[in-house]
Amino acid sequence: MIHFVLHEAKDTVAVAVVEGITAGTDLTAWIMDDDKQIPIKALQDIPIGHKIALKDMAVGDTVWKYGIDMGKVVERWEDDADLLKLGPGALLHGLLDVVVDGHFETVQLMDDAIESLEDGLFDETAVTRQIQQRTYRVRKELVQMRRVILPMREVVNEIQHHRAEGNGHRSELDGWYADLYDHVLRASEWTESLRDMVTTVFETNLSLQEARLNTVMKKLTGWAAIIAVPTAVTGWFGQNVPYPGFARPAGLYASAFVIILMAGTLYVVFKRRNWL
Repeated sequence: MIHFVLHEAKDTVAVAVVEGITAGTDLTAWIMDDDKQIPIKALQDIPIGHKIALKDMAVGDTVWKYGIDMGKVVERWEDDADLLKLGPGALLHGLLDVVVDGHFETVQLMDDAIESLEDGLFDETAVTRQIQQRTYRVRKELVQMRRVILPMREVVNEIQHHRAEGNGHRSELDGWYADLYDHVLRASEWTESLRDMVTTVFETNLSLQEARLNTVMKKLTGWAAIIAVPTAVTGWFGQNVPYPGFARPAGLYASAFVIILMAGTLYVVFKRRNWL
């Protein structure tokens, strides 16, 4: 039976969803995002709808709920104490402002990760497989980030429309919400630009691999041509017919000279063309 519910594993508080919870009762909490259950124990009676701390917390510790640092939210509300006089809309603005600021921090970290990938593309000591793995991981994390950031535009936009229809007149909070919406748009546009950047990194990596493969093929072809020379010469001199130097040391020296001369010539030509 589920007694408490929390949204994310890092939340430090959960909400009671059943009645009759008494002190000393062994309880089960459900983590919604992970669809996972964890055991907890009630230290006092808890009415339905009230919260329970999932760990020991001292004065000043940060409270996490819905995956949000509620301590920062409180700080933001305290920083704009005069704004709180405007009612619940100010509280909602403070909450959304902290969420959007968290989006900016996450986007910045993703930007740094993509720049690191770009620097590693042309690093001669970099391992191609590691770059591929990092690129796919960044692409996956970027998709997850877009699913969180992009819907925020509709959320803030809907709140603005609701406030405009409900109030019928301008409010001091309109400017604050307009600024919040501008931040949301900037985060969304930044996310879209990162999507293009990671796509470019992926395509560039593939192009570099093809270029390296062509270089390797040219080198293999060059060495094959060089090796073909002694094979051809020894095959010719190995025929069972008389030829200049047949059955004499001079014939061996002549064939060795021809091999060295022709192979050396091919090596110099290929090296000048950067095939080797």
